Formats: sequence, structure tokens, C-alpha cells
Amino acid sequence: MSIEIRHISKRFDDFAAVNDVSLNFPDGGLTALLGPSGCGKTTLLRIIAGLEHADSGMVLLDGEDASSRRVRERHVGFVFQHYVLFKHMTVFENIAFGLRVKPRGQRPPERAIHERVTQLLNLVQLGWLANHYPSSLSGGQRQRIALARALAVEPRVLLLDEPFGALDAKVRKDLRRWLRRLHDDLDITSIFVTHDQEEALEVADQVVVMNKGNIEQIGTPADVYNHPASPFVYSFLGNVNLFRGRIHNGVLEAGSASFNIPDHAQADNVQGVGYVRPHDLDVQRYRPGESGIVAQLRHTHAIGPLAQLELVREDNHEIVVAVIPNKQFREMGFKVGESLLVSPHQLRVFVGEAA
Repeated sequence: MSIEIRHISKRFDDFAAVNDVSLNFPDGGLTALLGPSGCGKTTLLRIIAGLEHADSGMVLLDGEDASSRRVRERHVGFVFQHYVLFKHMTVFENIAFGLRVKPRGQRPPERAIHERVTQLLNLVQLGWLANHYPSSLSGGQRQRIALARALAVEPRVLLLDEPFGALDAKVRKDLRRWLRRLHDDLDITSIFVTHDQEEALEVADQVVVMNKGNIEQIGTPADVYNHPASPFVYSFLGNVNLFRGRIHNGVLEAGSASFNIPDHAQADNVQGVGYVRPHDLDVQRYRPGESGIVAQLRHTHAIGPLAQLELVREDNHEIVVAVIPNKQFREMGFKVGESLLVSPHQLRVFVGEAA
């Protein structure tokens, strides 16, 4: 099912949770609504589900206006962050619940319910827990049962609100890979809310980055990470170093360092900020006369394949973080306290108010 929202707005008293948002969710795609707490992503998801009503705008399901439809009429499966399983019911009965409460004319026969629940238990690889109660399950198992329960009624759309937010890091990583494989098998239009950048970039087909009720950028994970549309997106999607200065005819002068920025050749005497990710910095020993940023190595963290270096610029004492291969770090033999030369090999500059 395709989903489209047009000019959706929602306020809570004086707070604008969603501000005139329009979006298309591709049929069969997996879309992540990504952003910090309070950016409007969960409110938008609940409006699509029918759990919240927008102040203005439309929700279209397969091209038909569903704004006035009740939750049940939208054929949406909703998975909450905190599972919301019925404690007094077995795993089997939790999954069967949505089928058993259907109106009499729509309710499947008992044999069909049993087959459907058994199929879903096998799908989420938890058939052996059918007769257990939620209290005996781990967090990851509960979340998979919650997902099976949402799928039991054969929804046309699957909506997930921070589905792995209550789980530890290892379980989160395992479950999001599992969700990606499950989505590919089911081919159901899915939208999930997350504030975890790595989660969105790893799992989704399309990422919608939100901030203060507005959309900052829409694109594939590679697009939004490699080509951020705004300083907010650049900063939110991973660590970033900022080099502040002024631009004069295609040159950013940031303290004692200067960077050629031909994309801004026409800008003159305007504020500019260069954004550089830690892995886009080259680090060498300082040699007088060579161009770059002189910084003193203050701290290192070299575990695994990468080494993270924390440096302090000598001209303005700002912190610079660089990430280099651990093999290079060992070969160079950098020592805490020595002066190094840092040079960006990929720099994105925002000018004026955008900076």
C-alpha cells in the first residue's frame, strides 16, 4: 500500500509538533523517520495510524483520503516501543488477540486462527514459546511477539515506534538485521521511528530526517549521509568537526588555516563553517611550512581496526577528532603531547545564515 501525507500540521497547545509536512512513502518500502526527541516523528506516525488527528492536512492510503477513517479501518499494524503485551495471556493468545476480537462476520474460524498464529510464531522463530507468558521472555523475544501480533491481522501497512528503543545494544543490532530480512520477505509498506542514526542508515530504504516538526532531508541512507542538505543533518548523522571562519573569494579562513572552496568562489567576506567528519581528516607529523591545522595530540583510543585521536588546535584551542586506521596509528607511532598536522580531504562548507 502506498502512503502519502499532504500538508499535515499538529499542535499541542503552543507547541508545533508537526509543521506542514508532506511526504510519500513508497509501496513496499521501509522508511525511517529519524530525528531527536521532540522533532515530531512519533506524532506523525500516530497520525498515519489514526491514533492522533491532525489539525490540518490529509493522509492518503493507496490514493484515497483516510483522514477520517478509524484505526481499524486503516488496516495498519502498530508496534509500540514497550511491547504492550497482555501479561495474563500466553504468547499464542497475545498473537491471536487481534483475530479473536474481529466482528463476528469477519472473524476467522478457530482452525484458521491456529494456523495463522503458528505461521507467525515460525516466522519470528519463536514457535517453542507458544505456551509461555510474557514475563518469562527476554526483551528481544517480547518485541518479536509484539511484531507477530501486529502482523496477525494482515495489515497493509506496518508502523513501528522506536521498536528497539528499550533493548540493549547487542540485541538491538541483532533485531534490526532480523527486521530487515523479515521486511524483504513480507514486502509490506513499513515506517519506523528512531533517533538512532546507525539504525536508520543500516535498515531503511528511505530516510526522512526531521527537526522541530519539519523535514530537513529525504533520501536513501547513502544520500543523507554522504550529501547532507543542512548543518543539522550533517551534525545529527554522526560526529563532525566544525571549522568556523570567514570566506573571501573561494577561501575559508579558519584561524591560522585556510581552505580552498571553489563552490563558493563568489562569496566575499561572509561567515562560513566547514564540516568535516573524523574519518575525512588526514593526520601527519607536523613539519614547518606545510599547510594544514597544527594541533596537539591529547588523547588516543586505539582498540579494534580504527584509532580515534583527540587533538587540540594550537591557534584557538578547539577540539578536533580524527579517526585513522589503527595500523597507520601504530606505524606512525604518534605520542600524546606531540604536534600533528591535520588536513581535511573532504570539506563541506555552509555559508551565511545556513552556517
